[in-house]
Amino acid sequence: MNETLGNSRTVAVYGAYGHTGRFVVAELLERGFVPVLAGRDAAKLDDLAARFPGPDARPAPADDPAALDRALASADAVINTAGPFAATAAPLIEAALRAGIPYVDVAAEIEANRDTFDHFAARARAAGTVVVPAMAFYGGLGDLLATAAMGDWTEADEIHVAYGLDGWHPTAGTRAAGAVSHSRRNGRRVRFAAGALRYHDDELPTRTWNFPEPTGARDVLAEFTMADVVTIPSHLRVPEVRTYMTVQAARDLASPDTPAPVAADEDGRSEQSFVVDVVVVSGAEQRRATASGRDIYAVSAPLAVEAVHRILTGRTRATGVASAGELFDARDFLAALSPHITVRHHAASASTVSDVLRKRPARSASKG
Repeated sequence: MNETLGNSRTVAVYGAYGHTGRFVVAELLERGFVPVLAGRDAAKLDDLAARFPGPDARPAPADDPAALDRALASADAVINTAGPFAATAAPLIEAALRAGIPYVDVAAEIEANRDTFDHFAARARAAGTVVVPAMAFYGGLGDLLATAAMGDWTEADEIHVAYGLDGWHPTAGTRAAGAVSHSRRNGRRVRFAAGALRYHDDELPTRTWNFPEPTGARDVLAEFTMADVVTIPSHLRVPEVRTYMTVQAARDLASPDTPAPVAADEDGRSEQSFVVDVVVVSGAEQRRATASGRDIYAVSAPLAVEAVHRILTGRTRATGVASAGELFDARDFLAALSPHITVRHHAASASTVSDVLRKRPARSASKG
């Protein structure tokens, strides 16, 4: 969606010089917003300001409330792209609440997202504002697909989210966030089962997921858990949310030798391709929605900016802390992303998830 707001609304981007932050700044400019460049590193902000002439650069340590207030002054909304979000989300949300503006982040950290729901739901609702965690490839896109697939169902038995990445070159921010999450869990893994987040030490089994063509069958790690286990059950009545990751992408992420993403076009996107396949199961029926595209970091920018656009134009369904699927019309939101992703809504079928997921011999796997 390439429309502009026309009245040049101002959006602060915290962590603007980061890998995802730069995509967000470019997307805001493309859509007619006025970005404010904010973050912890003044030198990096100055470098970015030289690349994007015009926007203000406002350095602000995450632990300095007065500096954060200055960074958000006159802004209509803030997008937080600076991880680890365990360190930045709460201070930025506090600053957004003081400023009376909506907050959106791109956090993929499960515990940080859970903290946002737990600690800020009542205050954000009382303030009549909106706080949207995980408005990104992980957490946001899967939630929108699951909500769209649910349709008129009021509850489901299981929701499965399979990530078909052809590879994963993690950024330094991704590695730092992963280290924080690993520490917070004491090295354990996490799953969403029986209606709650549960921690465990089980090895992750390998399965085969039959993605829609042209991707086809791919080996995946079952219960390679991502932020969808927070966003989806925050508003959909489902006791089991399971996520899967292609084995190759998991190996790339686990290896310390995997390099950071490399730009393959003038927009800075990498060659990485992805498909996100969501299956919602209720009894003997299943519904399915799929999204495909390129570069998981780059695609987080239109997700976050579209969210801000809809919030500032009043196209929301809730106040307080809310995930993408609860806050927005999921099908309409996904349709607005058509320049960036291709979405397919599959007809309901009388079958089970076993049609797309086949068991494979268990083997040792990296932690998710």
